[in-house]
Order: sequence, then structure tokens, then C-alpha cells
Amino acid sequence: MENKSKKLYISVAELAKMLGISRIAVFNRIKKGQIPAEKIGRSYAISMDNANEIIQGINLKTLSEDQKEVIKKAVKRTVKEYGETLRLLGKE
Repeated sequence: MENKSKKLYISVAELAKMLGISRIAVFNRIKKGQIPAEKIGRSYAISMDNANEIIQGINLKTLSEDQKEVIKKAVKRTVKEYGETLRLLGKE
């Protein structure tokens, strides 16, 4: 008797909810090849293994406090140097 392992799948909507993005964003990433998915009938399904990798990858991309401080300083410097130009662009 063969022992077949069953793959668990989630839908595009479920992955979108886990990632906190829209279904359309998930579809676009599937089309670009950024999210591996299998087409089952007219729908796409994402394996739980791939979903877990995607979620862990996003968690790893969280900014550290040092990185946040560098960004904060860069924004402050940019506003100081180009503040008037940014204000004028915002009015358009």
C-alpha cells in the first residue's frame, strides 16, 4: 500500500488575509511569479509550505530600530532641504 502525503492548500483570499493585503495584490504577485501557486480549475491554490515561507519572509523584512532611525533622519534632512518644493508639489 502506498503512503501518499496530502498537500494542504489555502486560497488566494486566505493568503491575502494572512498578509494583510488585497486579493488583487496576491493575484498580481502570482502572475509575476513571486508567489508560487497551482491553478486548480478556475482558481489558484497556494500550498501551506509556500504560504509559511512567504509569511516568514515578510516577518524577516521587519525594520530594526536602527534602520528606522536612519530612515527618520533621511526624511528629516530631505524635508529640511526640499520642504518648500515638496509643499508646492503637494498643492498641484
